[in-house]
Amino acid sequence: MIVKQTVKELENSAVSLEVTVEKAALHERYQSVVQKYMKSLQLPGFRKGKVPASVLERKFGDSLKEESVFTTIDEAVQAALDKVEEKYRPLPYSSPALLDEEKIALDLKDDLTFSVTYDVLPQFELPAYTDLEVEVPSVTIDDEVINSELETLRQQNAMVVDKEGKIEKDDIVTVDFVELDENKEELEETKRSDFVFTVGSGTNLFEMDDDVIGLTNGDETEITKTFAEDYKYSEYAGKSVTLKVNIKAVKYRDVPALDDELAQDVSEEYKTLDDLKKATKERLQKDVDNRLRVKTLEAIADKMLESVTISVPSSMVDVEVESAWRRFISQTGMGEEQTLQFLSFQGQTKEDLTNTWREDAEKSLRVQLLIEKIKEKEKFEVDEAEVTKEVEAQLPGVEDENTLSYYKSIIEDELKTTKANDFLIENNKTKKGKQLSYNEFIAEDFS
Repeated sequence: MIVKQTVKELENSAVSLEVTVEKAALHERYQSVVQKYMKSLQLPGFRKGKVPASVLERKFGDSLKEESVFTTIDEAVQAALDKVEEKYRPLPYSSPALLDEEKIALDLKDDLTFSVTYDVLPQFELPAYTDLEVEVPSVTIDDEVINSELETLRQQNAMVVDKEGKIEKDDIVTVDFVELDENKEELEETKRSDFVFTVGSGTNLFEMDDDVIGLTNGDETEITKTFAEDYKYSEYAGKSVTLKVNIKAVKYRDVPALDDELAQDVSEEYKTLDDLKKATKERLQKDVDNRLRVKTLEAIADKMLESVTISVPSSMVDVEVESAWRRFISQTGMGEEQTLQFLSFQGQTKEDLTNTWREDAEKSLRVQLLIEKIKEKEKFEVDEAEVTKEVEAQLPGVEDENTLSYYKSIIEDELKTTKANDFLIENNKTKKGKQLSYNEFIAEDFS
């Protein structure tokens, strides 16, 4: 069937596959197409399955030839792909596209030559990946950070209790309020009942925080507010509003003392405040170590990428970006339609957002390709018991063999990736970079 096939490398990890099919194969396919319609087509004056080939060819000759040619092309492409080198096999999500379709000869007079293009896995030489030197920050966990964490724990363990006496900053108040017109008549449509806010937070439409300070539970008062021309809520910008406010409840946060009792409330593991302080520092240090590991791997990857060119095809980037889009939808807690509507309200489309991800996606793929090549060269092995243990931990109670087999291969690959990362950290050098406090380090990590 195939007389000749050649592969030509193109830019950006794409190839063109040129195939020549012998004329005899075209004629053979043409005859099978004619036979198919002779058996199935019914024309006026002929019983079904009794239409002569000559009649079919006279009425539908061009269409029959077109079908036979393009069916032959499909078959030839699959046959040719079975014979190409592994490195020239198309990516799973890159379907071969026919070139110059309009120039394809349909007369069946000669051998047929055509070309298709598709994306392949990027080919590159693995750069040096050991004995590199990278710089990572030096992070200090000082008493200020630990004390800040302990203060957060105090606030998290605070109890909200009723308060007697005057309202102060940071108290939690419940109010009813309503706007009054120039005749001091209530504007019914502005009534709001049981509105709760923390005094001093500024989280209320009329910013009445300072106006309620000094009042007590049960007080009723009138408050007049005049707003600037640039007030953040445009419907009140440059206007004056009089409110009738009724204080319905006053509470405060009873924050526990920083002592052994607090430590015991946080966890039964702790008996004393010193236990809690020690555990807090260990937790922060573990967080730093994990983040430094990630930064070290990123720095090693960047170093490797300086010495190699990896042309990532657009189809790979498309898949990576689409995967990121699915994760984004999951993180929003909304469905895709709601997410698209939310973006629309902001004057954005899915494409506007995802286009900003493409550069990072492309770099991520380059790093993944490097890691895969390192795994292939170093031939990391994973103990069967280790895989089984991880499968049981991630899929407790699952007994279906097909499901277990599928996830087993994924988990085995993940474990090999972990080994590759361990290998890179152990076989490369790090030097201390700039000195950062814990807060500076975390802020830099999220910038």
